[in-house]
This record gives sequence, C-alpha cells and structure tokens, in this order.
Amino acid sequence: MAILQPLIDMAEICYQQGIRHVVISPGSRSAALTLAFARHGGFQTHVSIDERAAGFIALGMAQQIDAPVVLICTSGSAAYNFAPAVSEAFFQQIPLLVLTADRPREWQHQYDGQTIYQTAIFGSHVKRSFEISPDYQHPDVQWAINRITNEAVNLASLAPNGPVHINVPIREPFYPTSGEDLKTSEYIRIIQRQTNEVTWPQGAWEELLDEWENASRILIAGGQGKPDGALSAVLTRIADEWHIPVLGDCISNLTGGGEFVRHHDLFLGKKGAGTLGPDLLITFGMSFLSKEFKLFIRKNPPKRHWHIGEDAFLADPFQSVTREIPGKAAAFFDQLFEKLDYQLFVENADLTHDTSFHASWIENERNTRRKKHEMLQNLSSFNDLTLLDLIFRCVNLPYQLHIANSMSVRYANILATETQWSGVFANRGTSGIDGCVSTAIGAAKVNGKPTLLIVGDVAFLYDRNGLLIDNLPQNLKIVVLNNAGGNIFRMIDGPGSLPELETFFETRHAFSARRTCEDLGIAYFGGSDLSEAEAVVKEFLNFNGIALLEGFTNPVENTNVWKALKQACKTGS
Repeated sequence: MAILQPLIDMAEICYQQGIRHVVISPGSRSAALTLAFARHGGFQTHVSIDERAAGFIALGMAQQIDAPVVLICTSGSAAYNFAPAVSEAFFQQIPLLVLTADRPREWQHQYDGQTIYQTAIFGSHVKRSFEISPDYQHPDVQWAINRITNEAVNLASLAPNGPVHINVPIREPFYPTSGEDLKTSEYIRIIQRQTNEVTWPQGAWEELLDEWENASRILIAGGQGKPDGALSAVLTRIADEWHIPVLGDCISNLTGGGEFVRHHDLFLGKKGAGTLGPDLLITFGMSFLSKEFKLFIRKNPPKRHWHIGEDAFLADPFQSVTREIPGKAAAFFDQLFEKLDYQLFVENADLTHDTSFHASWIENERNTRRKKHEMLQNLSSFNDLTLLDLIFRCVNLPYQLHIANSMSVRYANILATETQWSGVFANRGTSGIDGCVSTAIGAAKVNGKPTLLIVGDVAFLYDRNGLLIDNLPQNLKIVVLNNAGGNIFRMIDGPGSLPELETFFETRHAFSARRTCEDLGIAYFGGSDLSEAEAVVKEFLNFNGIALLEGFTNPVENTNVWKALKQACKTGS
C-alpha cells in the first residue's frame, strides 16, 4: 500500500459520491491531495494561485451545479484565505468540500514554516469540521478517513447545503517516487445518505387554511433563490387567478408571465404606503435586497407571517414570523393551491380575501415602472444608470446575470427587472465585495451559458486575482462601473456628509481595468460619452469571447441621478 493510500482513496470516494470539479491552489504540503485528484482522471481540475479567489471560483461552480466542489490548499495562512468564500457559502447555503493540508500538531510552535492552528479554523462558518489522523497505516485510521470523507460529502449536500471542512495533517514524505502509480484501493466503501421528503400533516394544513381564510390582505414575498420554473409557475397562477400580490427582488429569480411586484424598493417609502401592509405575509427564500421592504414590514407588521424554507436557523429579518414551514417553497405553494382550490370547489364558494389589495400593489408597481422609464428617457448625461439601462436594453441573449455588491446590485434590482435572464446571482450571504469577480468566473466555467457580470471598480480591483485562473471562460462578459471609488458611501446617510468621505470611505483612485485586460488577453472596451455608448455596448455584447466594458462615470452625477430617481418614484401618482 502506498504511504498516503487513504488520500488516494479519498479522491475516489468523492468521485463515486458524484463530485466532478476540484479547485486547487498550488502548494507543497498539499501535494499528496493535489495528485490524488489530478491523477484520478475523473475530475475537472481548475488551478488558481490565490486561495481567496479559488474559494469563490469553487463557490460559483457549486452555486450552478448544486453539488459539492472540492477546494484544496496547502498548510498555514493559505487555509485562512479560503475563509471569505467559506463564510459566503455557509450563509448562502452552497455546498463545498474544503480540504486543507496541514503539518502534524507536534510541529506547532517549533518554528516550522506554514504551521498554524488549523483545527476547526473556519469556526461556525462550516456545517462541520473534521480532522483526520496523519498516521495512515493503522487500520482504524483508514476506516475513519473513509467514514469521514463519506460523511463530509453527504453533509455538504444535506439541506440546508453548506461548506464542510476536513483538515488533513500529512507527514513526510508526501511526494510519490518516480514511476509510482497512484491506484485506488481494491475495496472502497461508499456510504449513501437517503434524503427525507418533507410532508405536512393534515392537522397543520387545517391550521394554515384557517389562518388563510381569516386574512383579508395577503402578500407573498420571495427572497434570494435559484431559478425554479415550478415555483414561478404556481406563483403566477396564484397571482393571476386569486389576485394576490407576489413580490420579489431580482435575486428571487421569479420569472414567467405573472405580473410580479419588482419595483417595491422605489415606492414603499412614499407617503400613504402603509395601506399596503398585509394581514398575512408569506415569505420564502433567503436574503431580501430591499431595505425599504424590510423597514416597511417592521413598521407595518402582519398579524400572521409564515416563512417557508430549509434553514437550520430561525431567520426573522422582518421581526414578524409566527410560523416556520420546513420544506421547498414550490411544493408548499403547489399543495396550498390544490387544497384551497378543492375546498372552494366542494363548498361552491369564492375566496374571501380583499382583491383590491392586489390592485393597489399592482397600481403602485405600474406607476413606478412608468416613472422610472420617463426619468431614464430624459437623462442626457453619461452615468451609471444610463449605461446599465442601455446595456440591459441591448442584451439580446438569455444571459445569466451576476451582480457585485454595493451599488451594482442596487442598480440591477431597479433596472434589470424587464430583461429575460437565465438566472440572477449575487453574493448576498455576507454581502461583501470580496469574490464577486471570482464567483462569476466559476459560474461561467460550468454553466454553459452567456454570462454577464456587473461590478464596481473597487470590487473589481479587489478581486482581479480571480482572472489568473487557468483557461478563462470565453462565455463571460464583464461590465466595470468605474466612478473612481466606492460611490455607495456618497449615497448613504452618514459618510456622505463627512469631510473624510473621499479619503477614508470612497478611497478615491485613478486605476483602470485596461492593463489587466491587456495582461490577460481580454478584449477591452471603454467609454465615457453617452452619444457613443450604444455603439460601444453593442460591439462589446457581440464580441465572440471574453470581454470587458469599462464605463467611466462621475460619482457626484451618479449620486444626484440616483437620488432624483428615488425621489421621483416617491412623489406624485
């Protein structure tokens, strides 16, 4: 048996459990892990020299394929650089299997390089953390490594999904000898975990239907979630046939023919909006982008609030939840529709809720959409809003849209509402700017779809190392909104009025993405003139291969236009 045979078998277990993608950051102590996966032959391996970028690339892949992706790094601070992506994956419920090579514990505090405390290094930001023994020759250790690997893969894919960590101390020698063939053991034990389907008992349904019937104003609202055709279809039926408003931010991925409420962030702050408060609020999904919606519900709490999801924690950002309903939203709404429809048929009755409540929401939605279009048509300056509005109108393919945090995701939540995307994604688990570029790169490498990333200059500069991965995806287009700093700090209350704004909050700079593109062979397009923008945008979108469009805008103009848009939608009718 090879000295490191259990690590070779670890790769085979991952393969037989269905894992196909491995993101590797080069290192020495991790050589045995790297070679076990690289020489296996069944994995697509992706090499990223920067562990922080590697973590988000793996996250982007796992986000798309809805299956664990393996992350491998060497010992020491390399493991810590996975932490931002691991925490994002934890709060966004994305499955990762993180394998960190380590030196045996007896070498801690012995001035031995790359030796730190790696046991449970990610703390509470993983579903579980394991550590194997470095003494692989003992039969009990071999059994434990087999069991732990199976358990870790199964746990990562158990709802709610998330990252799982295995720390792997490795003794020398860990490089194979010349001519040594890394072969899997003859007998590999695979442990499958059977999933349980959630069923809601009849007694629970009776209580839910009673609460539904006692509610006059019913509102359904979706948080962050992946595209789900079945969910969108049943919510379209509920909205159209029962006249119940269905609300969703762009990252809720609600699609189809239904008239969903998408511009709530622009109109909920206006005078008289309190009449839109529901008696019964039904939410599903993860985080909500709209701060206005969260504040609105906190100020106008419903009598009843059901939340549907597979969370391990009680999530109550609206401070109003009265009932947790475990399971998938599509299945729940499908059964709700069937049970209510059957009950109405048997009783020969109609729904008794207030349909004018739906009419009020839709009227506000249509009026706000109209005001938005009127203002955008009247803008004559080149700014973030006019550039993005032009790009979204020129998109002629079913792009998958990826959005960085800060202003990019807020712009998209207002402007990207009428374009048919194949999916909208953003790192809203922790909402950091780290990893936005890398996540989109990882997604584009596996999704097989034209992919568009909208990112601010600071977030782009912060995560340029993601572009150093081998074989950049040619189906990726990147739009950089370069306003020479963190423009969001000029737009929010607090820092915008401080004399230290430009130095310590916006962090003004004069950098561009042009030389990054030149270094990496990415087609570069730039613009700062509205009269020439449409031609540049079309050339950029039609380019065959990876390309980047950098729009140079003025932060003061961006701020004025954004605030004017929000103000216009909160006044008048």
